[in-house]
Amino acid sequence: MSDPFVPRAPRILVTGSAGFVGYHFCARLLAEGAQVTGLDAFTDYYDVALKRARHARLAGPGFTEAEGRVETPGLIEDLVARLRPEIVVHLAGQAGVRHSIDAPETYLDANITGSFRLLEALRRHPCRHLMFASSSSVYGAEAQMPYAEAMGANAPMSFYAATKKAGEAMAHSYAHLYGIPSTMFRFFTVYGPWGRPDMALFKFTAAILDDAPIDVYNHGDMRRDFTFVEDLVEGLVRLADAPPAPPGARGEPVAQDSLSPVAPWRVVNLGHGAPQRLGDFIAAIEAATGRRARRNALPMQPGDVPATWADTRLQEALIGPLPKTPLDEGVARFVAWYRAHYGI
Repeated sequence: MSDPFVPRAPRILVTGSAGFVGYHFCARLLAEGAQVTGLDAFTDYYDVALKRARHARLAGPGFTEAEGRVETPGLIEDLVARLRPEIVVHLAGQAGVRHSIDAPETYLDANITGSFRLLEALRRHPCRHLMFASSSSVYGAEAQMPYAEAMGANAPMSFYAATKKAGEAMAHSYAHLYGIPSTMFRFFTVYGPWGRPDMALFKFTAAILDDAPIDVYNHGDMRRDFTFVEDLVEGLVRLADAPPAPPGARGEPVAQDSLSPVAPWRVVNLGHGAPQRLGDFIAAIEAATGRRARRNALPMQPGDVPATWADTRLQEALIGPLPKTPLDEGVARFVAWYRAHYGI
């Protein structure tokens, strides 16, 4: 593994910097002395005040705030042209599997048009490494577990997943045509403090503390590769210093590599590779809150899948294993943050 990237890459642009992962990633970069510009649209998909609070904590030396939608014509082009970032981390986009059933056009605008605008900007003003957020949702109907990058992932089960897969394909074409070193990273059930209100941990904690029932889909028969947000951020920091090489400049192949044969492009899972039962997740929340959950058992939601977890062999070959915060510890840290933030 090479030396940490931050001293050699002080100019970093992060889109979606007021989002859950974006906030934590920017905070880590700033702590290491990077010069970070954070772009966010502060959309109202969930509590805007929470997004503003995250960004407010980033304010200070080294951080520059920019506001606007990536899909706005000219906005990201002007920003990239002015900043000339060495690393671009694209986390902006419309999140949420279930919401994509109700409002698919917002996913088309943010996840496809927005990604296209960024790729066009980087075509004219190249960076050293484009890091592009995808999702484990792209694996869709793949039945084999764990999910490996070499799988085709050609049967997305939600429009959200389809837009993420489309983003990967668009980035591959630009990497091939214009030589933009690009890493797609697929997240697996990230959780932790400052999380999103539409995610299970936030909803379950709020309901349990309010003595309200929680909706448990597929009657609780679910398994997820729960990944604590700080563990994930460590992976992103390491991955930033591992841009894929172009086809003519590669050394010995890495085991399980997803490198494109025609472009400096690869896709990498970021997770723990250790599926855990939804029941254990709920039990950890009960332990952290000191209260019992009242469960409302429901069938599987459209577009969802009963299990996901990562094949981490490529991740470990490139950057080593991620730290593994125990589930009960990570959940307890979220609950402590939730109580403090909302004065409970």
